[in-house]
Amino acid sequence: MNWIFGDNINTDLITPGRFNITTDPLKLASIAFIEYRPEFHKNVKKGDFIVAGENFGCGSSRETAAIALKHRHIKAILAKSFARIFFRNSLNLGLLLVNADTDGIDKDDVLILDIKNQVLINKTKKNKKKISIPSMMLRLNKDGGIIPYLQKHGLNHLSDLERF
Repeated sequence: MNWIFGDNINTDLITPGRFNITTDPLKLASIAFIEYRPEFHKNVKKGDFIVAGENFGCGSSRETAAIALKHRHIKAILAKSFARIFFRNSLNLGLLLVNADTDGIDKDDVLILDIKNQVLINKTKKNKKKISIPSMMLRLNKDGGIIPYLQKHGLNHLSDLERF
């Protein structure tokens, strides 16, 4: 399933401030979009996509927004653009963000994220769109974030991060 959002979805919509009294990732996951889209909590499934327009994750530097979505097991967030601080928090946590033309994607469209060929395939509408996923984001996503990445590969891989 695809969760369709518009432009300028801010971090307060993702994790409202009054709920940010915990650092427990599972509790944060349970309040994702709790006020803005209450049905999200009840119906989101592992592997679902979030599909948005411009400037997803704008607002505060609240890391809890990225934590909440990562622990809801969203496959990826597809958006035309991301707020810089949300992008960085997601990168650090290993949450997969994909720059894509999201026009015309509907809730029930069956999407396939072809990472190898950097293509988003819409099986329902029988079309393909070019996507952009930085290689470092893929590596951090695969390893679960920057801390697990460094634990696995050691500090000698820091030069990889500096190039990003």
